[in-house]
Amino acid sequence: MKQDADGFEDDKGNQAGPSPRRGRRLSEIFAKLAREAKDDISIGDIRDALGNRSFAPLLVLFAAFNLLPLPPGASAVLGLPLLIVAAQMAFGSNRAWLPAFISRRSLSPEQFRTVTDWTVPRLIRLEEVIRPRYWPFWRRQGDRVVGFIALILSVSITLPIPLGNWLPAFATALLGLALSERDGILFVVGSMVGVASLAVISVVVGGAGFATHAFMVWLG
Repeated sequence: MKQDADGFEDDKGNQAGPSPRRGRRLSEIFAKLAREAKDDISIGDIRDALGNRSFAPLLVLFAAFNLLPLPPGASAVLGLPLLIVAAQMAFGSNRAWLPAFISRRSLSPEQFRTVTDWTVPRLIRLEEVIRPRYWPFWRRQGDRVVGFIALILSVSITLPIPLGNWLPAFATALLGLALSERDGILFVVGSMVGVASLAVISVVVGGAGFATHAFMVWLG
């Protein structure tokens, strides 16, 4: 019996079941990148350092950018790379591609460490309770399902809704972690948070629309 990256195959090439994802955890990868950063580090450098695990870590990283306290409107810019990565996952790409204007964008070592100083401790706490379990997908099927959900969430992140990007970004980060660790329970939690975030956004948008309509009627 031979083993591929996502599970075991029998001698006929049929997959017998998913295997735990091994290797360094995301907190270790991001901490190492921050520790070794001497010059500006570009988004392309980060993607290349992540290698063939780039999809899930990039989801977590770009989602983390949108969890930081940033000026209004920043999510319209920071949500774009998240949307691009999620779309590629949903359509079954094998490797994350980013347009040059995004991959060339760089952070100074200090800026990158600011992001990782906020992200890594929280990742470590999450990684203490997540592990490969109950993963319901075969091979790259999970990438496409997570990518499709993340695509919907990333669209909502880019909308100019005050404080409307935090909850879908948090859900996307959870889904990226679930994919990285093959944790089916975290996948369910992330999906539920995603549904809740969309419900909140719908209520906010609907309430704003109702208020606008009522105001126009009052003016008329």
